[in-house]
Amino acid sequence: MPRERPDEQRVVITGLGAITPLGLTVRETWEGLIAGKSGVATITLFDASEFPVRIAAEVKGFDPKNYMNFKEARRMARCSQLAIAAAQEVVADAQLSRPFVDEERVGVLIGCTIGGFEKAVESIDTFRQKGLARVSPFGLTAALPNMPSHHVSQTFQAKGYINTITTACATGTQSVGEAAEVIRRGAADVLICGGVEAMIHFANFAGFIAMRALSARNDEPERASRPFDKDRDGFIIGEGCGLMILESLPHARKRGAHIYAEVLGYSASSDAFHVAAPDPEGTGAIRAMRWALEDAGITPAEVDYINAHGTSTPLNDIIETRAIKKVFGDYAYKVPISSTKSMIGHDLAAAGAIEAIVCALTIEQGIIHPTINLESPDPECDLDYVPNQARQAEVNIALSNSFGLGGQNACLVLGRYVP
Repeated sequence: MPRERPDEQRVVITGLGAITPLGLTVRETWEGLIAGKSGVATITLFDASEFPVRIAAEVKGFDPKNYMNFKEARRMARCSQLAIAAAQEVVADAQLSRPFVDEERVGVLIGCTIGGFEKAVESIDTFRQKGLARVSPFGLTAALPNMPSHHVSQTFQAKGYINTITTACATGTQSVGEAAEVIRRGAADVLICGGVEAMIHFANFAGFIAMRALSARNDEPERASRPFDKDRDGFIIGEGCGLMILESLPHARKRGAHIYAEVLGYSASSDAFHVAAPDPEGTGAIRAMRWALEDAGITPAEVDYINAHGTSTPLNDIIETRAIKKVFGDYAYKVPISSTKSMIGHDLAAAGAIEAIVCALTIEQGIIHPTINLESPDPECDLDYVPNQARQAEVNIALSNSFGLGGQNACLVLGRYVP
């Protein structure tokens, strides 16, 4: 049974918002995941014709003018635009009154790895080509990673705690976990939290191509992300935003909020090994999972589902499998595991937050989305990855993994809300 906490330290999820390569809402995204739909396609956001990698998981059909006025949109980076759009959905879904009843008790914690990188490049190009006088005064601020948190805070007049976490691929998971800790210590009643990323840009692709990290399956993009498959050849860069409303249980009860799930446990750890390669023994991942389970007060055998980091890279999938086996023992072969990234690519700072949303919906809906493109299992990846077809299942407790560049690991444990 999960650890008993005083009600004021129990943190529940009361709102969901997402913009992903599968849709502009949580519902569209969830339906795409359950159907096993791929959001990977040929790049349209820049001319990639001369690149060896020409595919990505882009957000499709997004028009910022549907969420804000044109002048505001021009001054923002794409990551901030996505964050404001997802925030509109998450606040509405939680049925929070506007203006907030107590603006100083509502906080914002939205993680972002690289911020508005495209705005920085644009300013550099303008300076070199047209001179100082033509550089936009909004270029520098738009490029900062904390701007999504700022813009959401300003738009919704959330005047409480604010922060930005930047821990590479672990960002979204760590943002949700740290937001729960903020509420537990009494610094806020409500947190708009999650992660956002919009880095489908030629310079970022050049860097990842140089690292030889990306799949080059250009002729069949929908089959390119294939976690745990022996023919995987790299990950797919994605973009998007996943946001949650977290509340203290007394605050949620008082206003009669719908509760999707409860945040039972969280942890973060460091490999302290290498800037890009994961620890081959998975020791950092092992610590993160064990500590999250300890924080939740549960045993490995109480976990009903694992949302894997599952990037589709040759190293990660094997090492994550080893780490799960080390933590879960023989039970590792019984617990269902799936990779959201098989369908939406790796959305970097947004990934863990979107995957936390997936875990909450898995608990509520009783269905586990598949790992698509798992056609020829890697012999070293021999667990139950729910291949290719969604599965009905009673899920009371879900664990979500995120492992990032720099050896930064984060893990969340979500559970069914029990009054």
